[in-house]
Formats: sequence, structure tokens, C-alpha cells
Amino acid sequence: MFIESTNCNEIAQRIAAKAVGKTALLSMGEHTEIEVTELVEALNQQEVHFMGAIFPKVIAHNEAFEKGIVVAVIDQTNEIYTVRDISKREYTIAPYQFEEALDYSLVTFVDGLTSHISNYLGALYEKYGMKTNYFGGGAGSLSLEQQPCVFSSEGFFEDAAVYCLVPMKSAIGVKHGWNKLEGPYIVTKAEKNTVEEINWDTPFDTYKDIVETDTNTAFNDDNFFDLAKGYPLGIIKQGVDYIIRDPLTVNKEGALVCIGEVEENTLINIMKGDQTSLLQAAKDAANECLSKAQNPKTGIIIDCISRVLYLEDNFKTELENISNTIHEKYPELSMTGALTLGEISSYGNGYIEFYNKTIVVGLFE
Repeated sequence: MFIESTNCNEIAQRIAAKAVGKTALLSMGEHTEIEVTELVEALNQQEVHFMGAIFPKVIAHNEAFEKGIVVAVIDQTNEIYTVRDISKREYTIAPYQFEEALDYSLVTFVDGLTSHISNYLGALYEKYGMKTNYFGGGAGSLSLEQQPCVFSSEGFFEDAAVYCLVPMKSAIGVKHGWNKLEGPYIVTKAEKNTVEEINWDTPFDTYKDIVETDTNTAFNDDNFFDLAKGYPLGIIKQGVDYIIRDPLTVNKEGALVCIGEVEENTLINIMKGDQTSLLQAAKDAANECLSKAQNPKTGIIIDCISRVLYLEDNFKTELENISNTIHEKYPELSMTGALTLGEISSYGNGYIEFYNKTIVVGLFE
């Protein structure tokens, strides 16, 4: 369901009618002209079971919108948890009693501009392990100014996360479409999301030489992102695909500032993509998801906002590649979602990871 109304009471009534006895997952475009605190109050008055977040754009009808609310409903209710002060790492994750015979899914939205997101995801995994699938995205504004961006019945928060853990089977597909250009290199010094040294040298010196050679274009004071959006970093992990990191800026020391943390002693490659490989990745993510699904009732797309900036007019094709592939098998299934500041999913042996420039497709039963 896609809601364009800005009347909080009307929105709450429409969501309440759709989500009776269920859980509503709300994704809101960052330029939606409503007060989130008023919406939270209206939803609480309607006794809606919900959690939500603000994203750069939301996805509906194979389009991306800066305004509006996408509502995905899952046919389960369970407690929704709000975790505050992610950057301080002083929170605790609630225990949960799993039943051996059931499949579980955890959906989480986290402030994508806070620090120590990896620590939060690690805390979830430490508590819940491989007993559940993980799915979600990083919230926030494309301005990259941190502000409140996640919400639940408890309120509207920054530096926070919300999540629900439900007994529900899910199938997840994760693909990115980026390929190795140069490497590997070792990250010899890093602090949170800033790569301070590569091979004991200034990161931008190495990165600059590779990108300028490949593009035949020089970096200047105004074009870092225009060039860098096509050349992410790929973290090498044994047995799984690259974990992509998106360089956003270079600081005055020549360090690369990314969305998402990069650990010291990590091996990385400089990656490169093209329109064809990225669009194929969308189909591959959908097919991977379909190969695991049995009877999905809800489909959610979590796609990186920087893929829009790279694909530009072809981004609609990326969304169509996902929905058309899903609809070949499940023609009535609605596919909605969000364009995020980082994507969250289980991968490989079940561990949870924070991605950039990646597509995550989830089918929930």
C-alpha cells in the first residue's frame, strides 16, 4: 500500500484497517510533509502494531518517490523493540524464546548515519544467532545530516534502531553487480567508517590513481562523488560475495569516508560496475529469493540510494527487473520498499551484514 495523504489521522485509519492483527512496516520518503510524532500518536490511538523509518526515497509501482508512505504488512504480531544510543554501545538486546519447529524472521531499521551499526548488528547476531533470518535497511536523509529517522509506538529517534522478531518463514536474495578492478589491498588503519590507510599509505592517493586512470578524468574539489559512485570498495570475505562499501567523501588527510564501517586489516579491492552488470544483479537477487520461497504473502525491496544516482534513468529498469521476475511466479504479489543508506541481510552461513550499493529482496510468508 502506498499512501500519499498528509493527514495523520487518515493515514492511521487506513493503516489500521489493513493491519488488523498484523504488523505494519512503514517506510516514509524523507520529503513527506507530515510530523512523524503526530503520526506516531495517531497510530497509537488506532492501536496499530507498527514500526517505521524515514528513507531518501520509497518504492511503489516500480517507481521511487521522495514523498509518501509505503506500508508493508506481515501476518504476524510480536513485540517491537526500540534500541537507543547505538553509537554509545550501552544497550542490551532482549532475550527471545525460540521454538525449534518454527522459522523466524527479524526485520530492522537503523539510523544509517550513526556510528557502530556493525556493533548493533553483531549484538543481534550474538543474541539470536542463526535461529532467524535478518532483513532491513539504514534510514536517514540523502543530505547525510543525522536527525531522527526511526520510529515506533515509543516515539521518533535518531542514533537508534527498531526491530521486530516474528515466527515467519522468509526468503532473501542479495546481489550487487560490482566487479573487481584492482586489488587486493590491506586496510592498515581505520576508524569506524573512515579508511585512514591502505597498504600503509594515504588511501586517496591509491584510489585516485586507479579511478583517474580508468575514467581518464581528474578529481577536483567538486566531482568526488560523481566519480566515486562508480568505484566502490569491495571487502573480501572468505566463502561469500564482496561486502560493498560506498566512499562518500575524502577528508583533508586523504582518508576515505564511507557509509558503513571498515575494520583494520580487512582486505579490499577497488570495484567497478556498469549499467548491464547492475541491472542483471537485480534479476539475480529476485531469482535467488524465488529459489527459496514457498508461499510468499509480502514482498519487500531494500535497494541502495546510490544505485539510483549511478543508474539514473535506468533505475526504473532495475525495479522492473525485480518485480517482473517475481511476478512470473507470483503475479499478484505487491513489491514495495525503500531506497536506503545501507542494506541489511543475512548472508552465507546466516551471519548478518550491513551492505552498500546492494539490492536485498525479501519474500515473507
